[in-house]
Amino acid sequence: MSERVAIIGGGKIGEALVAGLLSSGKPARDLVVVEASSERAEEIAQEYKVLVTDIATAVENAQIVVIAVKPDAVDGVLAELGKVDDNNDVERVTVTLVAGLPAAKYENALPAGSPVIRVMSNTPLLVNEAMSAMSAGRYATEEQVQTVSALLGAVGKVMVVPENLMDAVTAISGSGPAYVFLLAESMIDAGVSLGLTRAQAAALARQTIRGAGAMLTESGMTSTDLRAAVTSPGGTTAAAIIELERAGIRPAMYAATAAAAARSSQLSRRSELEGSPGNGGDGRG
Repeated sequence: MSERVAIIGGGKIGEALVAGLLSSGKPARDLVVVEASSERAEEIAQEYKVLVTDIATAVENAQIVVIAVKPDAVDGVLAELGKVDDNNDVERVTVTLVAGLPAAKYENALPAGSPVIRVMSNTPLLVNEAMSAMSAGRYATEEQVQTVSALLGAVGKVMVVPENLMDAVTAISGSGPAYVFLLAESMIDAGVSLGLTRAQAAALARQTIRGAGAMLTESGMTSTDLRAAVTSPGGTTAAAIIELERAGIRPAMYAATAAAAARSSQLSRRSELEGSPGNGGDGRG
């Protein structure tokens, strides 16, 4: 990969992308980070040996500009990007990893015809096991989609979806790692209650989840078939599954993901309203 990548935002997702790209072989010289906190900027520079600078310097000669800040910081970033003089020799695509904000928000704020690709990824970027879903904006070309897909493919799996499915993607994979971590936390606490030490319970839970995940991705079997294969009639697993179903694990997951998707949709609608000329905006996001 020879593209220069500017990553605006040195938080968890931004750092995970930097770490994942470096571990996949991306040269540090082809990465540059923008981070508002001077303390955090110094940490990233020392840890990853990449340039950490301002937006104008970061995007110079960058083919890919990744926005990985909190939603309430996006307007400020777009305002700064709007001040940058474009280098006509560089074809630049803006990639947003911000949850809940539509590609149109960026298109309205950036120079006319600017290509934008919206991405929902997750924190397993840090270990090159991300699940990233991509939606192309109005002006992004197929070649640009493939370029960004290849970039993200170095740190995990990539799926291209219509933008109207991004709220669902956010609910399942964007927030999904937290569900697994909560499951692990519950398993560990349960193990302690059964007499294991916390260290023992943690080791058992971590490897069990890791192994189950590998079976899901590598066995070619569905999750239903895999569960059935380890659930002997009248056995210990069957007894546990009965209690999980009785406690409402499925309705709880439906409700949790619906809440995450609704929040993502709410953020998107609020962004559209704030950027509407009829609502005090100027039509530029």
